[in-house]
Amino acid sequence: MHSTCDVMLRVKSLEDAKAYYHGVLGFDLAADSERVVGFKTGGITVYFERGEDNGAVFEFEVDDISKTKTRLLTQGCVLLEEDAAIPRCHFSDPFGLTFNLTGGGTGGVATNGD
Repeated sequence: MHSTCDVMLRVKSLEDAKAYYHGVLGFDLAADSERVVGFKTGGITVYFERGEDNGAVFEFEVDDISKTKTRLLTQGCVLLEEDAAIPRCHFSDPFGLTFNLTGGGTGGVATNGD
């Protein structure tokens, strides 16, 4: 398991996030769709999706999401959200860190297994 350079946050207005991060701070766009807007900040890429604030969600890449999910659940992590259509697999660990699992080589998005 290792971290990617992606961080996701939810905001009520993608337009406001785009106006600020692109217009005011000058970050280049990494993604721009109806569902998500992202910005290349240098060391990390920050993505925003429309929704209620859920704090920063970091991303960890693993070889096998299904096996890692099972192991994490037995070690005190809580599955917060899972949606194969996006794909998404958000956890909270025993220390409060929220993260998404992504499969190796998928370009920053989770899969249901490798």
